[in-house]
Amino acid sequence: MRVDERPERRLLDVTIEVAGDRVTIVAPRGELDVDTAAQLRATIDGLLARGTTRIVVDLSGLGFCDSVGLSTFTVASAACARAGGYLRLAAPTAFLARLLDVVGLLQRLPVYATVDAARHGDTAGLVPPPDPGPQRP
Repeated sequence: MRVDERPERRLLDVTIEVAGDRVTIVAPRGELDVDTAAQLRATIDGLLARGTTRIVVDLSGLGFCDSVGLSTFTVASAACARAGGYLRLAAPTAFLARLLDVVGLLQRLPVYATVDAARHGDTAGLVPPPDPGPQRP
């Protein structure tokens, strides 16, 4: 009997919703990493190929994101901008907001506290950089 020693990988589930204001919500659920980032990238590329250029990525369902997943956001944002649109990130977990800040993406990409704020581009809903805590002397 053969035993597969690799743990079962959770796949990335990506749903797409077109909001009434012609903004498309892309909601990845699961883990965004080296094994699944191409799936999200293909989803966004497919939307761009059909002329969809206003995209909000709902991050609330991501349990994990590595550097390859993060690069997917920057590449997709640039592609949307070249097409005359935008890519906005929304509803990151506290961990993901901190990660986006540490790697400098919180300052480079628009990240909103809620999907609704991202849909409307409500600057009051932008995620501020996390409090770094007490400063050490």
